[in-house]
Amino acid sequence: MSEAPAFLPLFPLGTVLFPGGLLPLRIFELRYLQMISECHKTGTPFGVVGLVRGAEVRAAGASPETFADMGTLATIRQLESPQSGLLVIECVGTERFRVLERRQQTNGLWTARTETLPAEPRVPVPDDLHNVADALRQFADTLRQRGGPLPMAEPFDYDDCGWVANRWCELLPLPSEMRQRMLALDSPLVRLELVGDLLAQTRISGQR
Repeated sequence: MSEAPAFLPLFPLGTVLFPGGLLPLRIFELRYLQMISECHKTGTPFGVVGLVRGAEVRAAGASPETFADMGTLATIRQLESPQSGLLVIECVGTERFRVLERRQQTNGLWTARTETLPAEPRVPVPDDLHNVADALRQFADTLRQRGGPLPMAEPFDYDDCGWVANRWCELLPLPSEMRQRMLALDSPLVRLELVGDLLAQTRISGQR
């Protein structure tokens, strides 16, 4: 389990990070350059929270960002600095957390006192949802054959409800509000069942 600091630095984004998810970022705002550099140096995570109102890049005179009360810890696994004032990083989501208290520093950086939620149990994919896992495997295999980058971090676990559901929640063109509701679900099986319904509507999973 990732150890979050007493007050976790936050990165509000227009997307939702799920446990096990891969998140590439280009960092150029001063508040986040300082935050990411410190997290990388100390090996500590930061929190990714979904924006409810506001923009990822702060504008002069803009109202403060509003963000969700639940997010996901992100650990930095790659960091490059191709030029001064720019960091290119790749992160992986770990545990979910709940925001208990939030503060904004003078430089605009949000921090929060958080509660890290227990890791989700590993739940085997039931027989009636194997088609959902098979469709994800086929998608990944097709990308490999085409030589494209995989938008998923290893290890792959096509037999786990949570892992399969989380990857589909990242891949499907869902509204941010729906992704946030999916993240908040405590049952990996229920999340996968809902994903299966969405895939059946689009026939991606092969269901009729």
